[in-house]
Amino acid sequence: MTQDRLGPIDAWHMTTAQQAAAQAIIDGPRGAVYGPFVPLLRSPELAGHAQRMGEYLRYRSAIGTKLSELAILVTARQWDQQVEWAIHAPIAAQSDIGAAAIDDVAHGRRPENMTDEEAAVHDFSLELNRDKRVSDATYARALALFGERGVVDLMAINGYYTFLAMVMNAAQTAAPPSPAAVLPQRV
Repeated sequence: MTQDRLGPIDAWHMTTAQQAAAQAIIDGPRGAVYGPFVPLLRSPELAGHAQRMGEYLRYRSAIGTKLSELAILVTARQWDQQVEWAIHAPIAAQSDIGAAAIDDVAHGRRPENMTDEEAAVHDFSLELNRDKRVSDATYARALALFGERGVVDLMAINGYYTFLAMVMNAAQTAAPPSPAAVLPQRV
């Protein structure tokens, strides 16, 4: 087991800025400081900006919760990010992403029987993470389904969760208890 490099800070050891950033996170839709916000509190201003961006992308994006969660799962898989997976696989299941599709993403397989919107999000997210770009055909399909705002939000969801994955992978943030299966090691 790896050691969490930037674990929780006791409230009495937080600076005033850290306390304010933590309280803003607690007062928001997350209701608690967990996951990436634990290491991010070392930079309270960054934590505040990240919290606000994430709040929009997770709860109000132009593509909706279900499709956002699918993009998050693809990103978590590409970054081998156990915390994101532990948090978002159950949310994806509650958002009507089927267990078989979640398992397929976990194992690096393209899920079968996706809707057009799900396939567009999956393929766009996979290409962007894996290839560091999106093909013209994949971009055009997403644009036709979601419009420019939706495509920009989809790009941002992938980028934001990549940022969080990088923070947590470097900080070795421990995954919380979760009903989700552990993200399997890639072969």
